[in-house]
Amino acid sequence: MCGIVGYLGNKESLPIILNGLKRLEYRGYDSAGIAVYNGSTIACCKSKGKISKLEKNLDKRKNLIGSLGIGHTRWATHGEPNNVNAHPQFSNSNDLCLVHNGIIENYSTIKQKLSKEGFTFKSETDTEVLVNLIEYVKNKENVKLGEAVQIALNQVIGAYAIAVIDNKKPDEIVVAKLGSPLCIGVGNDEYFIGSDVTPFIEYTKNVVYLEDGEFAIIRNHKDTIYRKIVNDKIISPIVSKLELSLDKIEKQGFDHYMLKEIYEQPKAIEDTLRGRLNISKGLIKLSGVDDYINKFLSANKITIIACGTSWHSALVAEYMFEKIARISVEVEYASEFRYRDPVVEKNDIIIAISQSGETADTLAAIKLAKSRGAFVYGICNVVGSSIARESDTGSYTHAGPEIGVASTKAFTTQMTVLYLMAVKLSKSKGIISEKIFQKYLYEISKIGDYVHKTLATNNEIKKIAKKFLKSKNCLYLGRGYNFPIALEGALKLKEISYIHAEGYPAAEMKHGPIALIDKDMPTVAIATNKINYDKIVSNIQEIKSRKGKIIAIVSEGDKEVKEIADYVIEVPDSIESITPFITVIPLQLLSYHIALLLGKDVDQPRNLAKSVTVE
Repeated sequence: MCGIVGYLGNKESLPIILNGLKRLEYRGYDSAGIAVYNGSTIACCKSKGKISKLEKNLDKRKNLIGSLGIGHTRWATHGEPNNVNAHPQFSNSNDLCLVHNGIIENYSTIKQKLSKEGFTFKSETDTEVLVNLIEYVKNKENVKLGEAVQIALNQVIGAYAIAVIDNKKPDEIVVAKLGSPLCIGVGNDEYFIGSDVTPFIEYTKNVVYLEDGEFAIIRNHKDTIYRKIVNDKIISPIVSKLELSLDKIEKQGFDHYMLKEIYEQPKAIEDTLRGRLNISKGLIKLSGVDDYINKFLSANKITIIACGTSWHSALVAEYMFEKIARISVEVEYASEFRYRDPVVEKNDIIIAISQSGETADTLAAIKLAKSRGAFVYGICNVVGSSIARESDTGSYTHAGPEIGVASTKAFTTQMTVLYLMAVKLSKSKGIISEKIFQKYLYEISKIGDYVHKTLATNNEIKKIAKKFLKSKNCLYLGRGYNFPIALEGALKLKEISYIHAEGYPAAEMKHGPIALIDKDMPTVAIATNKINYDKIVSNIQEIKSRKGKIIAIVSEGDKEVKEIADYVIEVPDSIESITPFITVIPLQLLSYHIALLLGKDVDQPRNLAKSVTVE
C-alpha cells in the first residue's frame, strides 16, 4: 500500500508533493510526511493521521522551501501509526532521507547487523533500517548514492518502491522498484515521482514505468540513468504517453468519490464495450482472445485468480463461462493459490483480475503460473500496471480512475470484459446458434441502460438505509449468478460501515446461519424472477417465520416477494446472466447510505487501502 511522491526541477516542490499525496491518499492514510531540501539541509514535517492534519502542521513550518523533495502517505505495516514511524525516515547522520512502499522481510537481520556497527533506531519501521543500510554501504564502500542504493538493495529480501535523497546531493533523487509500483513523470527540465501517475498528470504526459528490479538516478539538468539492480545493466527506458485527464480524478460535484463512481458505471461499462461490441456486424472483438483463440479452445483448464471484490467478479465469471461457454473454470484466491502448490500445466490458462494491476498476491500468483508454463490473461484497469506488463495478453476495463477505496465501477467493468469473453468463446466453440448469439449481443449492449435505470432507486434506498443504522449484523442471500453478488454486497457493508455482514448461497442458510435470525438481524435477499425464484421465496418465508426483517431486490412487476418482504427494491428485468450487473447497484448504494448516515469515512474507511501491494 502506501503512496510515494517526489519532485526535482525548477518549481517549489512542497505544493506539488502535497497535492500529489492528496491524490495518493487512497493508498493509505495512517500517517503522512514531506521532506524538502531547503538549500542547507533536508527539512521534514510529518504527522499521524490523514494528509489534512499534515497540511495544518505545514502551515506552521516555513523551512520547507526548495525544488527537491519527497513525500509519503502511509498504510502501516511495521510499527503503529504515529509521528515517529511516519515516513520519510532519516539515516543516523540525517544526510539520507527515504520514503518506501513495501515490506523488507529481512529487516530484523539487517537491523541487528547495523546495531553492531553502532547504528541506532528511533522508529519501529523496516524503512529506517533500509535508509541506514544505504548509509552504511555508502560510507563503507565510499561510493555515490546511486551505487550505495544498488548494493544495499541486493542485500534486501522483500518488496519495495523507494525514493532517496541525499543532503550532499541536492540535485538528485534515486528511485528503485521491486514488487511495488513506481513511475517517473518526465517534464521540461523537471521530474516527478509517483506510486501512480495521478500526482503529475497536469504537469506532463510523458511517463516511464519502472520494471521490477530496476533503479534510476534522476539528476537535474542531466540525463536520467536507468539500470538493473542485480547486474548493473544499462536500460533504455520506454516513455509512454498518458491519456488520463485531470477531470477524471476530481469529484465533479459529488460529495464522495464512491458515490461518483457508482453513478459513473453506465459510462464506464459503455467505455469498456467501445470498440469491442458490434451488434450490426455480429462481432465481439477482444484482441487478447482473438490472437490466442486456439489456446483458449484447447486449454486443459482455466483458473481465475483474484482478491477481494475482483474475486467476486471471478465467481460471477465462473457461472458465465460454464453456463454460456460450457468451459470448466476454477476460481482461486490469489493469496492461497500461490502457497498451496497448485497443479499448473503448460496447456492451462490463468485469468488474473485486479483493479490496480498491482495487487501483490495476484502478481506473485501470475509469476508462479508463468514459471510452470501457463498462459496468463490479465484483466485490470490501470494502463502500464505491473500485472498488465507481466501477463501474456489481456484486456483493460476502461473504468477510469477509481479513487474510492471500496470498489464499485471496477467490479462491473470486470464483469463486462468477462461476459464478452464467455460469449465470444461460446460462439467460437460453435455451441450457440447465431440467433442466441445475437440475443447475447443485444443484452450486453443494454447493460449500461439497465444500470442507469437501477440508479433511480437511490432515494428509495436512502430511506431504507435509515431503518437499519442500529444493526450489528446482516445476512445477504443469493442464488446462482447472484450468490457472488450477495458476497459483494456483504463486503461493501463491512468495508465502509464496519457492520458485520455475511454473504451466503440462499439454500445454505439452513445449514447454520438461520440460527442467527431474529428481529434485530436484517437479511438482504436477491430474488429476481430468473434465478431459482420459488426456492428463494421459500428462503424468505423461512426468515419471516422467525421474525427476521427482509430487504428484497426483485425484478420489476414482482408480486409474490412484495407481499412477504419488509422492504422491496425493484430493478429492471433481464436475462439471467445480466442480473449481477443490475442487482449489485442497490447493494452498493445501500452500503454507501448506511455508512454515510453512521458518520463513517466513505472514501477512506479505516485500516484499508485501495491497492494491496504487500502481503
